[in-house]
Amino acid sequence: MIAGSAAATFTGVSAGTAHAAVPASPGVTYTNTIAEQRADPHIFKHTDGFYYFTATVPAYDRIVLRRATTIQGLSSAAETTIWTKHASGTMGGYIWAPEIHFIDGKWYIYFAAGDANNVWHIRPYVLECTAANPITGTWTEKGRIALPLDTFSLDATTFAVNGTRYLAWAQNDPAVGSGTNLYIAQMSSPWTITGTPVMISRPTAAWETAGGATVNEGPAVLQRNGKVFMTFSASATSAVYCMGMLTASASANLLTASSWAKSAGPVFASNDATSQYGPGHNQFTVSEDGKSDILVYHDRSYKDISGDPLKDPNRRTRVQKIYWKADGTPDFGIPVADGLTPIRLSSYNFPDRFIRHWDYRAKIEANVSPLADSQFRVVTGLAGTGTVSLESANFPGYFLRHKNNEVWVEKNDGTALFAGDASFTARAGLADSAGVSYESFNFPGRYIRHYNYLLYVQALSTATDRADATFYTQ
Repeated sequence: MIAGSAAATFTGVSAGTAHAAVPASPGVTYTNTIAEQRADPHIFKHTDGFYYFTATVPAYDRIVLRRATTIQGLSSAAETTIWTKHASGTMGGYIWAPEIHFIDGKWYIYFAAGDANNVWHIRPYVLECTAANPITGTWTEKGRIALPLDTFSLDATTFAVNGTRYLAWAQNDPAVGSGTNLYIAQMSSPWTITGTPVMISRPTAAWETAGGATVNEGPAVLQRNGKVFMTFSASATSAVYCMGMLTASASANLLTASSWAKSAGPVFASNDATSQYGPGHNQFTVSEDGKSDILVYHDRSYKDISGDPLKDPNRRTRVQKIYWKADGTPDFGIPVADGLTPIRLSSYNFPDRFIRHWDYRAKIEANVSPLADSQFRVVTGLAGTGTVSLESANFPGYFLRHKNNEVWVEKNDGTALFAGDASFTARAGLADSAGVSYESFNFPGRYIRHYNYLLYVQALSTATDRADATFYTQ
């Protein structure tokens, strides 16, 4: 329904003298997919101003590398093959999951490789490059990472905590059982571990063993708030593939299994609404301004795979922003729909509250769960150029719209009325030009504002009104 007469004059919730500072982590957006047919992605932001990107190619026969000054730029950046599998012997079989790291002034690539005569004899290997530009520099084989247990092992990653460097990887131990577990060890060089590896995760839960596979693999490390978060991938590499997470205190003994606590369930999983399936084998990078943590992962755009998932080439590289809960833990949300990634909108005068939908009614609330209820894609307005519409992240095709002066999230019915009600002109924030205010397209002069924490479209007259109508993108 179109809003009729002007709303009653509301005084709003008083802002007082306090208001939000510009967010420490302002909104960033990217357009997915970053790279088609590139699985197990790794994006590294270097001090030279470039992002370096490598991933598994469908032929499993080489290591590729590209770079750009922006994450989005990696999509069109030229790709160079910097190493090719051996024609015979070791490193001649499947080539999987390369990662690029910069350690003590040198470049290193960690990858898994099979043998030419036994492609499943998968072991971890390391390449080194001393040149400033790893794409044009020469790569030297440092050889295999020697592990005490000579069994199927892959997905090696390296990280440092409090000055100590570690290696984490996935490996099968026949004495433990089938599948792969996660291990950690200290390192004495970028290609050498020291001491006895410690198993820190074994797939036992239903979400770790779906699809007939007992899998923990693809560890990746994110550090913040005095904690070490290690995400990993679990289950078969189909739509059941998902991400779990281990958490440890940065001051704990990371070489003790009891220091790590596993998530009760997946922290990132397939989503039918956004048509994203089997998200996983992730890594982390940071936004161009260095203020946002970015999740890098692969998935597929369809659920049903014909034949062996390993032979399906269509896992693709994607990115999206990570948000942080009040308790200091990451919230990955859902794998968002293809196209532009969403943002969140925090209140100017209630900085811990975000616009969200609840039973389709729009409101502002703190500690939003699920996260995706507070994520919206800012797309070209349904009413046309010059306007924007705010599309729900977890209900694609549903938009913020006003009716009877209230703001709801509803499905686009294709009518001109809906297009008008769901279109807004983005203005510089009325209380702070660093923020944003949304003026109604079909009721000029009325803005989205909160009152008693619910959203309305109203005319504004006071400083409090303008504060209530100002939001920051995050």
